[in-house]
Amino acid sequence: MTNTDNAQFTSIETRLIHAGETVDPHTGAVNIPIYQTSTYQQDAIGKNRGWEYSRTGNPTRAALERLIADLESGNAGFAFGSGMAAITAVLSLLSSGDEVILPTNVYGGTYRVLNQVFDHFGITFRTVDTTDPANVEKAIGPKTKATLIESPANPLMTITDLAAVSEIAHKHGLLSIVDNTFMTPYLQRPLELGADIVVHSATKYLGGHSDVVAGLVVTRDQDLADRIAFIQNSTGGVLGPFDSFLLIRGIKTLGVRMDRHLENADFIARALRDNPAVSHVYYPGLADFKGYETNKRQASGAGAMISFELARGYSAPTFFTSTKLVALAESLGGVESLVCHPASMTHAAIPKAERDRVGITDGLIRLSVGIEDKHDILADIEQAIEASRKD
Repeated sequence: MTNTDNAQFTSIETRLIHAGETVDPHTGAVNIPIYQTSTYQQDAIGKNRGWEYSRTGNPTRAALERLIADLESGNAGFAFGSGMAAITAVLSLLSSGDEVILPTNVYGGTYRVLNQVFDHFGITFRTVDTTDPANVEKAIGPKTKATLIESPANPLMTITDLAAVSEIAHKHGLLSIVDNTFMTPYLQRPLELGADIVVHSATKYLGGHSDVVAGLVVTRDQDLADRIAFIQNSTGGVLGPFDSFLLIRGIKTLGVRMDRHLENADFIARALRDNPAVSHVYYPGLADFKGYETNKRQASGAGAMISFELARGYSAPTFFTSTKLVALAESLGGVESLVCHPASMTHAAIPKAERDRVGITDGLIRLSVGIEDKHDILADIEQAIEASRKD
């Protein structure tokens, strides 16, 4: 659904609450109702009231789609049943024989769908160290048609210069696609940096409460919007009206939640950096982290995802079974702190040799910092680290 007024408000904090369609035009309700319907009565053959069938369009989903288009400074938004459904729709823009460039440490689900699904259709990929844009340009070949970048990338938080990569992509006639899940439009807006398409696993920070699974896509021009709209309607992986309602509600509190996430993550990252039991911390908010300056230039915060490794003499498996407040679970971006083991969970689809090559080791710990009291989070992490000390 196209958003026709994405410049009504200048402040992202205000736009989170008031952008898109915020009042029901029929009743004046200050929350868009849940239009829990599959179909719509038509007035005559070929004459409807703007709605035909909820796979094609639903008023609740349309409000969400206008909202995310506004927040990402795009021309159109699209809501899907999961982040992977959104990625799949975007990759469906490619044709047999096309190639896409990915960062070396990319989300395992993205790697898997390309490696085990799209490969059946002759679409290939290559992984590149995108922290140096020159590597991206060197990797471009005659079959390359798109770049799909995460910044920060999952799970090593590597930073890519989105403006530079988008410029290179356009120079060679490629699509520039950015997965903005970790940062959200509150902190980073890739379309404003030159990207063509933005993708979100809205399950994460946008929903924010670990109670909805959803994906979002935003395009910057009408041609791409038309193509994604056709794919969305044709393949049918749309988000339902109740989940659309939950996601709109979650986005309204994104600003206040992210502010607390950022405060807590910065506190935890610095404490981990200073802990002798921790050998390495991956967090873009630390001044000595590679990519710190690039992230500072293109985003208004470092996010709330931290990965780290324990020093020799400590057991990562024991750490995972020793946390009490922080839950061992897949996913991220909820109000609660979560910890996961990328090698066996989020990135298990990537072959071990490839994981080891890029640094996704068996000892890597990924932490999604929640909005609990930061001292409580740290105390739980520290006691789990102490419990993991080998005798």
